[in-house]
Amino acid sequence: MNTIRYDFRSDTVTKPSAGMRAAMAEAEVGDDVFGDDPTVKRLEQRMAAMLGKDAAIFVPSGTQSNLLALMSHCGRGDEYIAGQDAHLYSHEAGGAAVLGSIQPQPIAHQADGTMDLGDIEKAIKPDDHHYARTTVIALENTFGGKVLPVDYMTQVADIARRHDLGLHLDGARAFNACVALGTDIKIFTAPFDSVSICLSKGMGAPVGSVLIGRQDLIDKARRHRKMLGGGMRQSGILAAACLYALDHNIERLAEDHRRARRLAEGLAAFPSLKVVMPDTNIVFVDVEDRLGTRFADFLESRGVGALGYGRQRWVTHLDVTDDDVDGALAEVASFFRLGAEAAFSRQ
Repeated sequence: MNTIRYDFRSDTVTKPSAGMRAAMAEAEVGDDVFGDDPTVKRLEQRMAAMLGKDAAIFVPSGTQSNLLALMSHCGRGDEYIAGQDAHLYSHEAGGAAVLGSIQPQPIAHQADGTMDLGDIEKAIKPDDHHYARTTVIALENTFGGKVLPVDYMTQVADIARRHDLGLHLDGARAFNACVALGTDIKIFTAPFDSVSICLSKGMGAPVGSVLIGRQDLIDKARRHRKMLGGGMRQSGILAAACLYALDHNIERLAEDHRRARRLAEGLAAFPSLKVVMPDTNIVFVDVEDRLGTRFADFLESRGVGALGYGRQRWVTHLDVTDDDVDGALAEVASFFRLGAEAAFSRQ
């Protein structure tokens, strides 16, 4: 396995800083399943206050946080509406269906990442015993690194309220969206009954997400968390890392966004690469078909970590420096030098 020198695979690869490790080592802990861990309680109370919601629950992962939200909104045989490429529909192993007996109703995305409002409304089932009962609409923001407009989220919330549906936000990178918009997280999440926020991505914690929302939903989520094996005992050690992240790593997300733009502009200089300019910290790159596999293999051989072949995803994060961006771009340039790609194809 080649050593990765420049790791753009995901913002989940970050390692705890020295300050974060010190906070973890000094954390006051108790048994959180018994409700005895003071550091977990502080994290949950802080997140609820930041978002202006009733309560919050600390969980191991974003996948579990989304699943708990859907299971708290829905009963067996109910239905949730989400985007065709939404993470909680397409990348969470079908957990809502398998573990929650909840039927998904996927909706196609438009070019900007939104779902057509008319399509959402048409997908809501009538009150008829032949159909699964539509119970909640789920949005994702950011979506593929795109920041969906706050006005759009408000319009979807209006649909949900008219039909007496719940509204959930997969806000794994909600802080990235808020930094990009210059908006407070409380305003950003105001329309939602439940919000999932991941602290182990750009925020830099080693483990953990928080589900925030109405008291009745969080009470149900706590029971479901136990059912799914998500109750962690002296988890204040992990919650301390998340509290440190909230104290130190929100505003600095702007640096990740700046580096992503710099990376995107550098990659766009090569005609064989079609680059989608980023809103936040995720850069998508379409590579010419004739080069896809060779280009990816070349980058791997040079210690550049990025996901994908024909379409690549590059993600900046707190462990990526300006020098890392420059180093990765230098390796890309070496591939496109006269004869370089041909030479590599003969290796």
